[in-house]
Parts: sequence; C-alpha cells; structure tokens
Amino acid sequence: MKKFWLTGFLILASVFIITGCSNNTNTEEADGKQVIKIALSDEVNPPFLYTDDQNNPIGYDIDYLKEIENKLPEYKFEYTFGEEESNLVGVDTGKFDFAINWFFKNPEREQKFLYPTREYGYSMTSLVTKTDRNDIKTLDDMVGKKFPPMSPSGGLRSILNGYNEKHPENPLTIEDIDHPSNADNLKRVDERKADAIFLNKSTFDAIQKELKLDLKISGIVSKEPIFIVFNKEHTVLAEKIDKATLELNEDGTLSKLAEKWFEVDFFKDIDYINEKSFNYEK
Repeated sequence: MKKFWLTGFLILASVFIITGCSNNTNTEEADGKQVIKIALSDEVNPPFLYTDDQNNPIGYDIDYLKEIENKLPEYKFEYTFGEEESNLVGVDTGKFDFAINWFFKNPEREQKFLYPTREYGYSMTSLVTKTDRNDIKTLDDMVGKKFPPMSPSGGLRSILNGYNEKHPENPLTIEDIDHPSNADNLKRVDERKADAIFLNKSTFDAIQKELKLDLKISGIVSKEPIFIVFNKEHTVLAEKIDKATLELNEDGTLSKLAEKWFEVDFFKDIDYINEKSFNYEK
C-alpha cells in the first residue's frame, strides 16, 4: 500500500513539474533578474537588424530593446538567431518569450500570437521598378501588371490582399511561393520578367548596396506599423513592454532612434517625410 501511494505521489509530482516547465520559459535568473528569451531573425534587414564585425546584433530593433530593458530592470534579455518561421514556432510553443523582426499584423498571426497595442516603429513599403519606368507609382498602377512571386503568409502579402478586398473588380495578380528570395525577385524586375516588386524600402536598400541593379524606388505606398510578437501566455510581459514603448514614444526616444538609423522620423506622417526630401536612393 505504501508503495502504491509513493508511486502515485511521484506521478503527480512529475505532472506538476512538466506542466510548470511547459508554461514558463523564463524561470532561470541572472543577477536576480528574470531572463526573457528573444528570437531574432537570421535573415537580417538593415537598419532594423543586422550584425557588426563581431557578429553582435545591432540596428534600430536592438537599440529599442536596450531602451526597454533599461526601463524594466527586473528583466534580462537574451537573444537567439534563427530562421523566421522556426522562431515563430518557438514563440508559439514557449521556447521563446517573444520574437522581433518588424512583424506586421495579419489575421493568421493574430490567432496564434499576442500582439501589443503599441507599435515600436514603421516599415516603409515601396514599389521598385526599372529606372527608366515612370508608369508605376501606386498599387493602382499595378493592376494588370506582374509582380514577382510572394509568400502567401507574409506581412507584405497581407497588404496586397487587403487591396484586393477593397478592389474586387480590379484585383492585383499575385503568384504564390513558399520561400521567396528578395534578391532573386529584384533580379526578375531588373531583367524585365516582372514589372515591379512590392518591398520594404530598407530591404531594397540593403540588397541594392550589394547587387547595384538598374532599379529605383518608384513610389512609397505606405508606412506600416511593426510589432513584437509574444507567446499568448505572456500578457504581463506584453503589458509592461507596451507601457514602456508608449513612454519611449512620448519622450521622443523612438523618434531619435528613427533619425539615427533611417535619417527620418518615421513616427510622423508621409507628407512630413516627403517635405523633408526623404532620400529614397539611400
């Protein structure tokens, strides 16, 4: 009988231990602080995120997270690089507390993850064409024309899907591909195999520095809010970071970081950016 009760106790104890481990990824401590595990995308996107000569992460995202960490001294941030989709799976399963990689909101991700109410920055979406083309400046101009293939679940695709929902009589034609290469797609436009590519301005800037293709940004379509993506159970963490982000926005810190990394305060509207002669060629 004693053996039976001992066996039962051990089973119950193991259940509690397993349950506790599955619901809490950040139980370890460093210097008395709670460790927060953060997933960074290894497909870097300067100036949001890239690495220095010592392979340390730098950029707007990292400076923002350093400001957040300073405001929340009870936490210590630890970073891990990984493939974006694997990072999101890790956030969903609790391997990571959150991921950061200029994520847009879309219905599919909002079902799986916890989004804060406050964006931490903006991505400038643009149309990139051959330098000799002046007929494409807006999404309306792409009706009946060809885009390179796009991921069906990406944030940029969700913007185009939204356009098609508003324009069912004249939708954009979009070809699906699971793992598109931005470099290859830009080459398609350069070779006139596609009319234009819809891309984040910063992504184009980074690739163009390497490839030096005969391409230009023909028009800025929008500025899209970008967010951290949290595990759904981390409501307290998300609320604290949300509050800290608001404070950083109100005291001008985020505007200063935007000007540092992008040479423009993207928290202001597009009219302001155009008035300041935002240099699309950089």
